[in-house]
Amino acid sequence: MVVTVRIALAGTVAQAGTESQTATLRSARAMRIDINSDVGESFGAYTIGHDAGLMRSITSANIAAGFHGGDPSVLRETIRQAKAHGVAVGAHPGFPDLVGFGRRELNVTPKEAEDFVLYQVAAVSGVAAAEGVRVQHVKPHGALFNMAVRSAELSAAIARAVAAFDRSLILFGLPGSAILAAGRAAGLRVAAEVFADRAYEPDGSLASRRKPGAVIHDPDAVVARAVRMVKERSVVAVDGSVVPLEVDTMCVHGDTPGSDDLAAKIRAGLEAAGVTVKAIGAN
Repeated sequence: MVVTVRIALAGTVAQAGTESQTATLRSARAMRIDINSDVGESFGAYTIGHDAGLMRSITSANIAAGFHGGDPSVLRETIRQAKAHGVAVGAHPGFPDLVGFGRRELNVTPKEAEDFVLYQVAAVSGVAAAEGVRVQHVKPHGALFNMAVRSAELSAAIARAVAAFDRSLILFGLPGSAILAAGRAAGLRVAAEVFADRAYEPDGSLASRRKPGAVIHDPDAVVARAVRMVKERSVVAVDGSVVPLEVDTMCVHGDTPGSDDLAAKIRAGLEAAGVTVKAIGAN
């Protein structure tokens, strides 16, 4: 019997002609992952995150552009750190909400969202260009990311902004979310992002940070979840059900206490399990 199956291979779409070929491609995809982190979120006199330590373990950096965190000097220094460590650079646009760290939902129009995402992508890309670095991807931050999961209109606005700037950029989003669909519709390459240190609802969405246990702090449990996510393409939800996942890139939150040590343990655990850790845009 001959079947045709769509398989996302490191953020691209591959065609499989037979069941055996499908199994081979699925196995190959399971042996590679990108580790990303939200960095460059310090600003002025305020230090947020563990950027220097994270750069030793991650493969892609999502760099803030000043709206939810970051400032011009931090932006440039973070890009320099990423370049020095061979870490791919991405833009991390968020709501204009320093006080709420971009984690409060704001009522904005699609045009407003499109414009401020474009502004932030352009800022990161411009400073990166000055440092001899090309931006690889875009990952929305915080509430903007979460609202886009369930809003096709907001997702389309984000995708339009990214595509208007550079159609070669990779757009990150939750597996099965509206933002990945919008990115594909806009002609962008997309990457399904998972979170080993976050609890999942049965529908595949992230549990609200307001719920107890929404953030998992036990490093051993996080590493075990990371390996399962990559090798089995699934996660155990809060109700005990098993949720299947697309997995192209895995996030370690930069502002989590001890995030640099956690990222190192996740990478070591994945590599020990036979998984190649490499930037999403790398060959």
